[in-house]
Amino acid sequence: MSFPFQFLIPVTPPTSFEGPFGKISYRVRVAIDTPRFSKDYKAQRAFYILNLLNLNEVPEIELPSYAVTTKKFSYLLVKTGTLMLKAHSDLRGYIPGQVIKLATEIHNKSGKDTGCVLASLIQKVTYKTKRPVFDLRTIAEVEGAGVKAGKHAEWREQIIVPPLPQSALAGCSLIDIDYFIQVSLKSPDAVVTLPIYIGNIAVNLSPSRAMPSTPEHAIAPTAAGVTPSAPPAEEEPEEGLCAGGVASEEIPTKSHSQQDPSCQPVTMSPSAFSHAPGAALPPSHRRPDASAPLFCVSTGATIPFFTEGGNATPIPTSCSLILPPEYSSWDYPHEPPPSYEESCSSADSSFNSRQ
Repeated sequence: MSFPFQFLIPVTPPTSFEGPFGKISYRVRVAIDTPRFSKDYKAQRAFYILNLLNLNEVPEIELPSYAVTTKKFSYLLVKTGTLMLKAHSDLRGYIPGQVIKLATEIHNKSGKDTGCVLASLIQKVTYKTKRPVFDLRTIAEVEGAGVKAGKHAEWREQIIVPPLPQSALAGCSLIDIDYFIQVSLKSPDAVVTLPIYIGNIAVNLSPSRAMPSTPEHAIAPTAAGVTPSAPPAEEEPEEGLCAGGVASEEIPTKSHSQQDPSCQPVTMSPSAFSHAPGAALPPSHRRPDASAPLFCVSTGATIPFFTEGGNATPIPTSCSLILPPEYSSWDYPHEPPPSYEESCSSADSSFNSRQ
């Protein structure tokens, strides 16, 4: 005997999420209350909610995310030099499976070679308690070579967004999720940060909403309820730093965390950089249904699975949206469940009929 039921979910419930210091979970609990000293029967079942984040509702989401910094440093005790690090992404918002196109320029106006350049996709989860807890994770990372003394070099790379929880958690005031791309240079140390959004509905780049050219200065994205954290705006580069007619060089990529393990050439999506190495979307990250949004409730690439309990089999986060069974067409039971005595009588009758 079955007893269908249904509940009305609020209009804007927080999306399911599981992290090391907090989680948002939903469960259905059922109990059969038996009289006297009999044991009650209880059961529960977890389900997941995805409150879609439409990136097209974020103002200026189709603009590039841009940052620049200059660094004056000393070397060989008495010599000084100036370095400019500039980076921008093609958009400010992405969905899982989409390619982040990253362009970096480095002007090394010194007599010393720089260290390697590093680009990282970083997730920051803030748990708002009496003493806020911050959980930072490097989701993907790509490393390029350094820049020779007195050279102007460019570096173009890409990072594929793996299944990740969406930016912010609408309806939840205790957990915030932010994403940013950090481009850093070693020796001398220089860092720029590009805040981005991770959503569920991709940016519409129709001709009526064409992507503009790279701005000359960073414009901090803002949206009600979705505000990625970012350092203060960096100072503008010095006048004449980019001048001088120095020919631009291409920076080779040394390593990529999303590189094919076989180290064989991989096939990129048509929207990706044709020359960029590494980073094809792994089979485990390809969505089974192109129309269904990727659904991930766990933090970062270091926790690529979620489970319904301690002994349950892990489920890959690349699966599509998990929905409960469709109960809307079911009717409520018109009669109450049988009493304890009626259940015992029915069991006795069934037992006697077998003899």
